[in-house]
Amino acid sequence: MRLSPTDFAVRRTWTVELRPQPGGPMLACSQCPPQPHPVAAISARSVALAHLSRHAHENAVPDHLRTCQCQARGCHWHPRHRGCAGSVLLVLTGDRSGRRWRLADACAACAAATEQASVVPNILVTAPPAACCARINGPRRPYTPGPQEQVRVREMLTYLGAALPRFSSPTARLLAVQCALRADAGGRVRLPAGLLRSMRLAGYAAPWHELTHAGWLSCLSPTARRTYGGVVAQLLDAAVLDQAPPRRARARAAHWALHPTPLAATREAPPAVQLTTLTLAVHTSGRSGSVEVDLLTRLCGLSLGQVEELLDRLVRARLLDGWQRFAEAGELRWHLPPEPPPDA
Repeated sequence: MRLSPTDFAVRRTWTVELRPQPGGPMLACSQCPPQPHPVAAISARSVALAHLSRHAHENAVPDHLRTCQCQARGCHWHPRHRGCAGSVLLVLTGDRSGRRWRLADACAACAAATEQASVVPNILVTAPPAACCARINGPRRPYTPGPQEQVRVREMLTYLGAALPRFSSPTARLLAVQCALRADAGGRVRLPAGLLRSMRLAGYAAPWHELTHAGWLSCLSPTARRTYGGVVAQLLDAAVLDQAPPRRARARAAHWALHPTPLAATREAPPAVQLTTLTLAVHTSGRSGSVEVDLLTRLCGLSLGQVEELLDRLVRARLLDGWQRFAEAGELRWHLPPEPPPDA
């Protein structure tokens, strides 16, 4: 990682603000002239994120030229920590009112120490060379989901933690993960009836109404199909539409999110339990895991008390062997039950 804040370092920080006006909110950007027209209030959040995404696209640079913009400004974006460390990430930060947003390169340590910050999925990385997609002779081998799917789902969860309203329910968040990972290049997604039944969401209109009210998507299916069949929807979040991984790779990640290993809730579990286990699974390595408490509650859309109650429930269900919260470090850690011995 490069940390030198020299005059030759590439500046990659963009800020937008939604300023209330009688005719609707106006978008103010730190690097653009004033916008002549207001934006629709219901889609203002998506418009702001799309504007930031366009700046990042237009100012894309090779990874070796990217530096920690937070460190270059004296690390004033977060409380003091041990220093810059880790890879340079693209980090989205929003204030609690949802009116001011910043997109910037920051090291992993600064990103973790910044409140209301989420790592944006790998939407701006150049697609893999054609040689990587060349056809390989011989029979196809069955694909086993692994760390790539885990990382991709984690990135999407953290992004949605900032892109969706704080009050979004666990059900709506689970649905948003599947929609974001299964959408085509134009942002259209179709969730078949069988998939919705497996998620225990068939016939439930409330989470779709949540995401529609948040301006994150719009349903294209007739009411009858939304109730009894599959759902066709159009995503309105431009940042999600620019994902670099090919559609098949994202679909594999969506499938892994339904059955995260080695920590997966039963199909009968309520959405809050499913989302909590998924969030723990993407932060688990081996038989243990850890995550910042603020991040965990934001990704789950739950209070700390609710999360702790669900963790106790997972222990009783023997999905977890135990968990601890370290208040001084602001971190929560857990460990899984020992693996069963192999059959004789």
